[in-house]
This record gives sequence, structure tokens and C-alpha cells, in this order.
Amino acid sequence: MRSPRLLRPAPARLVAAALLLAALAGGAAAADISGRDGYGRARRLHMRDKVVEMFYHAYDNYMAYAFPHDELKPLTKSFTDSLSELGNLNLEHLPHDYNGSALTLVESLSSLVVLGNLTEFERGVTWLSENLTFDVDARVNLFECNIRLLGGLISAHILAKDYISQRKDGVYQDQLLHLAENLGSRFLPAFETPTGLPYAWINLKYGVIENETTETSTSGCGSLILEMGALSRLTGDSRYEAAAHRALRKLWSMRSSLNLVGSTLDVLSGKWIEYSSGIGAGVDSFYEYLIKAYILFGSDEYWDMFHSAYLAVQKYFRHGPWYHEADIRTGEATHWQLTSLQAFWPGVQTLLGDVAAANLSHREFYNVWQRFGVLPERYLLDYGILHPTEKYYPLRPEFAESTFYLYQATKDPWYLEVGEAIIGSLNYYTKVEGGFASIRDVSTMKQEDHQHSFFLSETCKYLFLLYDDSFLRKQNYIFTTEGHPLPIRSTWHEKIPASDVPSNWTSVKVSSLLSMIPNHLKLELTRC
Repeated sequence: MRSPRLLRPAPARLVAAALLLAALAGGAAAADISGRDGYGRARRLHMRDKVVEMFYHAYDNYMAYAFPHDELKPLTKSFTDSLSELGNLNLEHLPHDYNGSALTLVESLSSLVVLGNLTEFERGVTWLSENLTFDVDARVNLFECNIRLLGGLISAHILAKDYISQRKDGVYQDQLLHLAENLGSRFLPAFETPTGLPYAWINLKYGVIENETTETSTSGCGSLILEMGALSRLTGDSRYEAAAHRALRKLWSMRSSLNLVGSTLDVLSGKWIEYSSGIGAGVDSFYEYLIKAYILFGSDEYWDMFHSAYLAVQKYFRHGPWYHEADIRTGEATHWQLTSLQAFWPGVQTLLGDVAAANLSHREFYNVWQRFGVLPERYLLDYGILHPTEKYYPLRPEFAESTFYLYQATKDPWYLEVGEAIIGSLNYYTKVEGGFASIRDVSTMKQEDHQHSFFLSETCKYLFLLYDDSFLRKQNYIFTTEGHPLPIRSTWHEKIPASDVPSNWTSVKVSSLLSMIPNHLKLELTRC
């Protein structure tokens, strides 16, 4: 029997149908803190306050011991200028005169607004406006710099326009947008390749250095569209969105006959290097940005890509509640392992409306969390043991993020209890006098001297929103992969000029997705 035809949902309708929510459907879906879900108002307020305390313990220690450097070393109460190290496994080409870009401050700005601290937010905006520069001889990872710095600046600019400019004594003159545009312009040389796929590394002052590696990841060149697209919409300069869009199109054109993409590739030849792939490291945010780009910009092209990719993932990577890795040419399993980055997937499924599947996977992640106290970076499913070298937990946010999304979609207080467990573990295992330390080995809970900036931009933010989503009642937002909110605006659904993007690409034929969507959501989708 033929599957029923899926009528492509309008972005806003897709969001409403998925019940997401506060993050996307504004006040109508936002939960209050009254305790009407059976959890209890006092208990909710108590947990919210615990998260606030966590955030400021991390933030205040960063400001005291690391600012204006990039990240805090909480055990030694010192700092690391880590922007040039992010994604740099071999620590090659590190700059000698780079003194940081206040990375954690940039990452914290949107969280300060979410927590309601506009005074500290404005202080941060003022300092960055007067001191931050990107004219530095530093080789940085394009993906990391994009999601952390560019995304942080763009989101903070929008929030500054909303919160500072509207105050009687507030003065904001687009300083952060000017910084974002300056940074974005430094990205563009990375896209000057025969394929349009960007180099993974760029020197902020000199562009692509001689003999630069041509290998990059799928996430690295396929997770730029939200930030660079938003920059184009805010500045009127279409070059940023066009570059990211062209790269995404090229990447999708490289998919296998099974509609699967590999994990690493060569930007000059446009050929896959690693054919084994999954939904974890190297690929994760590629899938996330397809559906979020559709919601943010309204282009059917993004929906077509995501829809086909999602069907392929569910067919070839899923094994019950787990997701393994497979060869994109054959669909045959290659690695049976859970990775902490995979924990973002239930959130994406919730965004889509596939809540039952999201809940199933989320509960398995929670079982692993309960077993170890935190979520290990890599767990071998076929052996039921930790990966021998990747036993760490760097304060990652993905499990908390999916917990937030699922609670917003279901209002099941069980997810609030999961949040309690996450908060309890973070305070028990990772809180130290100088901040929050990563875990080097989850089997011993030995700590590592590093507080990642995403702990403030994502982990604390999603946990706070789990118990108090009042920030989301005033505006419709989508969150970037680094947790930075971008507003959903109808004006952003206008297409960029056709001359700015290549035309030699054909959209995939959209099949039915209705069989994967809960029955109570199908009616909403077919009304689009």
C-alpha cells in the first residue's frame, strides 16, 4: 500500500505540531512555574535557584581568574586561551601572541539575559564593544569559531536590541553586530575552494595558511548556515549566507544512494575520506541545522534535505533505542557505540514531532547516566564497557538539552526529575572551589582542569529553562547548536537573491514521514 502523502509543513506549523513549545511557539506553549504539572511550585523554584547558583559559581570564577582570556581552569584558578586549540587534536600551529578573545564572556551573554541579569549583560556588551578585536594572528577552527564566537555575538546583538535599546537609559548602537560582521568577513577566504566546501582552519589575520589541511568534517562545513545566514539577514550582505548555503548544497550532493553522508571529506576534491558515519561526532549538528534552518529561514530546500536524511538515519543507523554507525554505501553497521554527542538527537526528534522515538532514546541515555553518574564520551554497546581512551565527561549539555525539549513537548514531570539527577551529579562530581571541572575518567571521577565555555552557554541555560521558561514567552526562538537563541521572524523567510547561489542542484523527492509522527500530531501537519 502506498504511504500517505506528506504535505510539507510551514515552519511555524511544524513547530506547533511538534508541541515545542516554549522555545518555538511563544507564550501559548510556555510552561509557568505554578506546579500545575504535579511537580510542585516550591520544588521547581528550588531547582531553578540551584541552577542559578551553578551558573554564577562558574561565571564569577571565570571573571575572577580567567577573564579576558578564553576559558577557566578551575582546579588551578587560572586560564587557557583555548580558541586556537578547539578541534586541534595535535595542538599544531598554536599562536605565541594570542591572549584570548573573552570566549566565555561572549558565550555567557545570552545566558545572562535568560537568567534576567541585564545589568551584567550590559557590562559585558560594553566591554566587548570597547576591547574585542579579531585582527589577531591566530589559526582557529572555523566550525568552533562560528558556533561559539559568531553565534554568541549575533545572539547577544539581537538581545541587546531587544533589552538594552528599549530601556529608558539604554544605549546600544550595534557594536556587537559590527564585531560579528568583522569576524564573518574573516571566514570568507575559507570558502574559496573549487567545491565551495570551506577549509576547517582559518587564520583570523592572514586567511588560509600555506599547506593547510584539506580534511574537514561534515559538521564542520555543514553547520554554518544559522549563524552566517543570520549575519546576512542582519547586515543585508548576502555573501555570508550564500557561502554557507553553497557549502551545504555541495555536501548534500555528495550523499550516498542511501541518502547518508560520511563523517570526513576533502574540501578540494569533494570526496569522502571516512565512509563510516552516524549521528554523533563529526556529523551531529549537520542534521540539527537542516531542520533548524528550515524553521529559521523557511526554505523548502532545507526541509527536503532534512526529511530525506532523517528517514535514512532511522532506517540505517537505528537499532531499537540506540543508534550505531554504518557504512554510508551499504548501510552495514561499523561501530556499535553510544557517544555523548548523540544525546542531542532526542531533542531534534522532539522538534520534529517524533516524541515517542525521542523518549525511547532519551531513557536509554538516562540509564547510562545513572550507571556512571554522568554521560561518558564513548560507551561500547556491543561489549557493555567504556571506550578504553574516551572515558571523559567535559560538562557536555546535549542530554540536558534533550531533557528540556521533551519536557516542553510532554509536560511530563518525570523529565524534571531527570533534571534533578543531572544537577545533583554536576554539583557532586564536578563542582570545585574555582568553578566546575570536567571529568577525565568517569570510572574514577578524576577531574580535569578545564571549564568549557559551553557549560555556561548551554548546560546551565537548558537546565534553567527546564524549570523556568519565562524568557521564552516574549519571543519565538530557535537555539543554535551552542545554545544561542535566534528569533524566528517572518521577514527572514524571504529568499536570498538566486544569483548568489549555484543552480546546478536538484532537490530530492520527498517521501512520506507521517508513519513516524505520533497520531495526535498528524492532523496538525496535514492542515499546513
